[in-house]
Amino acid sequence: MGVVTSWADRFRLRQYVKASLWIVPMIGLVLGALLAEAALAVDSADWPSGWHYSATTASGVLTAIVGAMVALLGFVVTIGVLVVQQATGTLSPRYMRLWYRDRLQKAVLATFTGTFAFSFSLLRSVESASVPDLGVTLAGAAVAVSLVLLLIYLNRFTHSLRPVAIADLVARMGKNVFTGGAAAIRGAAPHGDGAVPSDGSVLQIRTERGGAIQAFDVPGLIAEAARHECVFVVTRLIGDFVPPGTVLVEVRGGTSRPDPERVNSLVALGAERTIEQDPAFALRILVDIAIRALSPAVNDPTTAVQVINYIEWFLHTVGRTRLPGRYVLADRDGDARLVLPGRDWDNYLELAVCEIREYGGSSVQICRRLRAMLDGLLDALPSSQHPAVRAQSLLLQEAVEREFTDPARRAVAEQADHQGIGGRQVGPGGAKFRDA
Repeated sequence: MGVVTSWADRFRLRQYVKASLWIVPMIGLVLGALLAEAALAVDSADWPSGWHYSATTASGVLTAIVGAMVALLGFVVTIGVLVVQQATGTLSPRYMRLWYRDRLQKAVLATFTGTFAFSFSLLRSVESASVPDLGVTLAGAAVAVSLVLLLIYLNRFTHSLRPVAIADLVARMGKNVFTGGAAAIRGAAPHGDGAVPSDGSVLQIRTERGGAIQAFDVPGLIAEAARHECVFVVTRLIGDFVPPGTVLVEVRGGTSRPDPERVNSLVALGAERTIEQDPAFALRILVDIAIRALSPAVNDPTTAVQVINYIEWFLHTVGRTRLPGRYVLADRDGDARLVLPGRDWDNYLELAVCEIREYGGSSVQICRRLRAMLDGLLDALPSSQHPAVRAQSLLLQEAVEREFTDPARRAVAEQADHQGIGGRQVGPGGAKFRDA
């Protein structure tokens, strides 16, 4: 990983630790060996008679536990490989970035490695005249805990690998990131008018390396701008991929020249997008799952409809928040110091609807569900968001007319239905009626 010296390095290290499947199990391995030494240190001959074991029994039990833990580790790894295959084949490769962070999976692996190390460490102390009775008993208890965690793990992933469960998880993560980020931006708004200097020379700070913009150290950038009494204007959106040498920050005004290397160290670049400061990444994953379900190889519009349910939920959260598309953030004195580009309502809505409409335009179920979603947004969101929704409704209508040339079939596809097919339809003027 190299020497960690900057905020960007620390951010990348945190990302590596979150996605790593070996760090927590390695900690479990070390703790297992240490606990074995502690058990040997406190072991005594005063335990109840039922807790005493012969050397042969203790050796056999510990040997069996060591072998069982190795086998269970292989079993969990096999499940992980199957998850990767399913996610990349029928869900979205982007989802894997979130799946690798699952804490339960890491806890299961750590318990297995810890039990293995604990039992293996006890084996060396088993002698004909000296048996670690406490350690053998604790090893049996650790096996019981391992089996319970394994059952919980299997139950969770049996149910959580369904597309609708993944859509729920991803939508919740995206909603939390969005609401948290929106609150932070409101708290950092400047006290004044937030004017950004437009005259004078502009210093361009270019990236030293390429990659996807994963996160900004917003407090660090504000503090650095305040130190030089200037304004940093970020030119690229979070989630954008930038090649080396791209102008990333424009420095306007100021009494001194910021160090480009220091400014670059406050921006984390990586191989791919991450969700920490990018709620649109969650929406990207949801759309990916939906359009994969709509591919001719899968042809599962019902799964796409289920995913659209959570896309609609996410859009209702986004649509109720004011999104100017440009955020001016201030220092402690209320002076504007940092300008960040952001996605506006049109961007989020286009990302949510465009590809699903294009890939699912020939599906009656998808057209009806998208119509219901857009009608619901018009009904629930403030009027300032309506033009973008009406524009998407017009594009949907054009797609329906293009795909369904027969008037009878077109009339069916034009109806709004929250279940796609089989639910309560919404006709013109809001009239409700059931399928004929």
